[in-house]
Amino acid sequence: MFVFQILKCKITKATMKSRVIKAFVFPLMIAVSMLSSCGMKTAYYQKQVPVPSAAWAAKFMPEFKLEIKDTTANHYCFLLFRHDEAYPNSNLWLRLKIKGPGEKTFKDGPKLEVPLADASGVWQGKGMGGIWEHKIFMDPKAMPQFKQPGIYEIRIEQLMRMDPLPSVLNVGLMVEEIKK
Repeated sequence: MFVFQILKCKITKATMKSRVIKAFVFPLMIAVSMLSSCGMKTAYYQKQVPVPSAAWAAKFMPEFKLEIKDTTANHYCFLLFRHDEAYPNSNLWLRLKIKGPGEKTFKDGPKLEVPLADASGVWQGKGMGGIWEHKIFMDPKAMPQFKQPGIYEIRIEQLMRMDPLPSVLNVGLMVEEIKK
């Protein structure tokens, strides 16, 4: 009889635990998933271009073409930069060249300094096996303004004194779209 009461007690605790999970955890998961979909950031566009011979020459400008359909959404641009440990600088100077829908020529954006390491020389990106990856948010003043739908072409020009710039593996662009 005593054993039966202990088993009954365990069954009751297991049943209670199951009921708590069903009553609170599942509705909580549904609520979180619904709330997270509101104003959710998504990688609308992402592309990385390999740099020939891992030496970024000033004349080599990685080009990105993306189509913007929803001009009411906010778009945020990120520079994706991948290098090895032998990269000789703690920063990168660059400029975006942008051609919007229906435009014939590229327009030069402002010069941008992109810090890659802190003052003590420690890389700021994610590193593994001597390869460093950086995802750098671009100043909204330097970003393309996607005011009309259509195809946008973006080139990234490196403006460093050293030409070619050694130890650069990939240069990329990522655009996140945030629905209003």
